[in-house]
Amino acid sequence: MELILNKYFEAGKIQEFGQPTVKFLAEKLHITPHYLSDMLKEHTGQTAQQHIHNALIEQIKALLTMTNMSISEIAYQLGFDYPQSLNKLFKKKTAVSPTSFRKSFNPN
Repeated sequence: MELILNKYFEAGKIQEFGQPTVKFLAEKLHITPHYLSDMLKEHTGQTAQQHIHNALIEQIKALLTMTNMSISEIAYQLGFDYPQSLNKLFKKKTAVSPTSFRKSFNPN
C-alpha cells in the first residue's frame, strides 16, 4: 500500500485524479475497502484513511521545507479544495500550523 501511495504522489496523479482514496488503494490491492481498513487497523492501529492522511502530511512537510510555494499553492497541488482544509488536517496531525512548521525550518 505504501508503494502504491508513493508512486501515486511521485507520478503527479494527485493533480489529475485528486487525493487517493481507500477505494482506490483497495482496488489496486484487489481487496475490499472495508477489509483493507480492518487489516491495517489490526496491524498498525490506524485505518486506511489515516494512512492516506499521514502520506499527505509527509507530502505537505516536504513541500513546506523544500519549496517557496504558498500554503494555498500546496493545498491545490495536493488536491485540497480549500487551503483551510490543508491547515486543519496538518494542525490536527502535527499540532502545529503549516506556517509555524515552515518557520521552524526557515526562521527568516
